[in-house]
Amino acid sequence: MLPPAPRPTTFAARAAHRPERHPHAQRAPARPHPPPTGRTKLLSLAAATVLAASGLAALAGNAGAADGNLLANAGFESGALDPWSCSGGTGSVVNSGAHSGNYALKGAASASDTAQCSQTVSVQPDTTYNLSAWVQGQYVYLGVTGSGVTDPATWTVGGPNWQQLSTSFTTGPSTTSVTVHLHGWYGQGAYLADDITLTGPGGGNPSTPPTTGTPTGTPTGTPTGGPGTPPPNVPLPVAPYIDMGAWPTPAMPDMAKAGGVKGYTMGFVTGAGCKASWFNAYDPRTGWAKDQVDALRAAGGDVKLSFGGASGTELAAACGSVDSLFAEYDAVVNAYNLRYVDYDIEGAAIADTASNDRRSAALAKLQQAHPGLKVSLTLPVLPEGLTSEGVAIVKSARDAGVDLDLVNIMAMDYYRSGADYGNAAVQAAQSLFGQLKALYPAKTDAQLWAMVGVTPMIGENDDHQIYNQAAAQQLVTFAKQNHLGLLAFWDATRDANACTGGSLSKCTNIPQQPYEFAKIFSQYAG
Repeated sequence: MLPPAPRPTTFAARAAHRPERHPHAQRAPARPHPPPTGRTKLLSLAAATVLAASGLAALAGNAGAADGNLLANAGFESGALDPWSCSGGTGSVVNSGAHSGNYALKGAASASDTAQCSQTVSVQPDTTYNLSAWVQGQYVYLGVTGSGVTDPATWTVGGPNWQQLSTSFTTGPSTTSVTVHLHGWYGQGAYLADDITLTGPGGGNPSTPPTTGTPTGTPTGTPTGGPGTPPPNVPLPVAPYIDMGAWPTPAMPDMAKAGGVKGYTMGFVTGAGCKASWFNAYDPRTGWAKDQVDALRAAGGDVKLSFGGASGTELAAACGSVDSLFAEYDAVVNAYNLRYVDYDIEGAAIADTASNDRRSAALAKLQQAHPGLKVSLTLPVLPEGLTSEGVAIVKSARDAGVDLDLVNIMAMDYYRSGADYGNAAVQAAQSLFGQLKALYPAKTDAQLWAMVGVTPMIGENDDHQIYNQAAAQQLVTFAKQNHLGLLAFWDATRDANACTGGSLSKCTNIPQQPYEFAKIFSQYAG
């Protein structure tokens, strides 16, 4: 029996079924531990600007740094910011209320800027470092990023007194520089910071990460920096979605080894205004997480990068022209040297005709700029097929001249009590095939099946119906019979089956072995 109104499936689901979000991806946390909000929609005005790009290099050699501190101007007693760099002019040095001495850093966090201030220093590989700072204010963060380093961020919920934040980290085998950063939080007011220390052996001169002049985040990988030759055309018949905003940041190479898959669909790039942003936290232009992408490629795999999703503002809605939208897509493709891009269109975006047409025109232009770039659309579905809005999006892309590689359906959350979700996923794929046949009458059946992608939600869905291992095997068998273009699932982090404290954020809530669904889906080779 249908619910009162058809409810096409989406990735927008309840927090209990989503990985905990990276603390940088949320507004105003209610507690110091990052809340388990997953892909729930942000309760904010149109996209908030994102964390600032760190990346001005420290003064060469850090001469004069006291007591083995690698940071220059760590107590701000120079009376100036240099060599610290703060987002959007939000940082200043004040001469009242310092923790020690006469001066302290003031970060003017606002409703649209966390006032991130950063400094890049040289370090040695495979070495442990200690980082600390004295801070005052609401939700003040201290952390460090760099290639091969997992950000060990720490933060305080605030109070009227100075508090010390401390953390440590170990550099990777090829790490030569790291970026220390402090920031406040959206809408929580200004913060103060003083007496920041980074102790450990220094390295050579630090490298300067690229900057864009826009509010951005801190990279953890090395950007490609401009157009180049894409990696070899590695087929990805299986590419589970992975929420890169989960906390801690997922380690794709490790998960790929554990589950036997070759790659992932990385989500999600949204819009901070008309600027591409990783889940409202990091600027893709800096190559954030590209070290993980490089590792997957070195192992013979690749990634699909997904724009959109359920949270934040979709770029096609944020950008008012085809050219500005194309520029953002193009920048991301260049930064990661992408072969595959995906556009997850759901929620209000699916009915926004103007944005959808703008996206179609920009994608046609993107494929002209990047011959061979494979484009997929990920859309809500019912067992009976795409909604009329979904069909219109595919038609818009077709008519704009986009060479669609795939139409991927979110085969989940039908809200039909007692429905067999294994059968429903197969039915939805068959229904999509029929719709594609009407949209592309010149294509053969084999070509049309190759355009079909299916993405169920593994385990317990948000409507409490179950997609289990037998359903996954059923879909794999169906895909082998018809040679579907893609099998995926939402989401790879839940497949780890690492429930803790009763939370469902990292498990499927059904009996399974770790990465059991990945191992089932990886049987499919196209």
